[in-house]
Amino acid sequence: MLEIICTACGADTLLKREPVYDGFTKTGEELSCASCGHIYASQADVPFKAQHQINIFTDDDRPDKVEVFGDDEKQRVCRYCIHYVVNPFAQRCDRHARFVDATDYCGEFLPAGKQG
Repeated sequence: MLEIICTACGADTLLKREPVYDGFTKTGEELSCASCGHIYASQADVPFKAQHQINIFTDDDRPDKVEVFGDDEKQRVCRYCIHYVVNPFAQRCDRHARFVDATDYCGEFLPAGKQG
C-alpha cells in the first residue's frame, strides 16, 4: 500500500490494490482509496504523496554487537593450524595423529605459515 491524498475525501490515506477477475483470469487491478473507497481509473490519476523511506527502527534500536571471542582466540582453532590436514574423508592433526574438527582447540597451536 502506498500513501496518497484522496481527491474525493481529501484524506491522507493509503491506496488499495485489488485484483479484478473475469472468471479465473486476472484482467487487471482496481485502485481505490482505503478511507472512502473512491475508485481511480488508472495509476496515472492517483495523487501519490512524495515517496520517502519509512524507517521504523533507528540505530538506537539495534542490539549491541556481541563479541564472544577476542582477536587472539578467533584464529587459534585447528582450521588455522599448520598441523591441520584435510582430505575428502577426514580432518586430522599431524602433530597428535588423531582425528579433529576444524573448530577444535589445542595448546600446541601453530598458525599456518609459521614453522615451529
